[in-house]
Amino acid sequence: MSDTKNTAETIYPFECKTITGEPMPMAEYRGKVLLIVNTASKCGFTPQYKGLEKLQKEFSDQDFAVLGFPCNQFGQQEPDDEKAIQEFCDLTYQTSFPMFKKIEVNGDNAAPLYEFMKTKAPGLLGSKSVKWNFTKFLINRQGEVVKRFAPKDKPESLAQQIKELL
Repeated sequence: MSDTKNTAETIYPFECKTITGEPMPMAEYRGKVLLIVNTASKCGFTPQYKGLEKLQKEFSDQDFAVLGFPCNQFGQQEPDDEKAIQEFCDLTYQTSFPMFKKIEVNGDNAAPLYEFMKTKAPGLLGSKSVKWNFTKFLINRQGEVVKRFAPKDKPESLAQQIKELL
């Protein structure tokens, strides 16, 4: 699957591991609108978990899901293991959206899903790199990357664009 990021047109060929280590084909989300976010527990943007959960609750009955991917590449702000990350999310923000195994989003070891999304929705000035925690990718019902949002873009501000895809 190493070439998938170069040939894929949707997120569906990719497989990721859930926070408990179970394989999760992205094809399981076929037909849903998704907001895929690289998260961190010790970041200035961490309170965005609250807004992400609000979106999850508001739109989940309309085939929408937030997918959280912990990442420790930015200021070492996600140093804990998956169990501690899940406990933090559950206890601090009562998150109900799926969380995945800690990944890298940039560099040689970047998760293939993130390589694909960065190619399909480059950042400012065409940059492929994810700049910081809580960069968000909006995916339509066909599994296509629609848009990238900056870390400073609050989840609540994305509600209208999500509604348009639902």
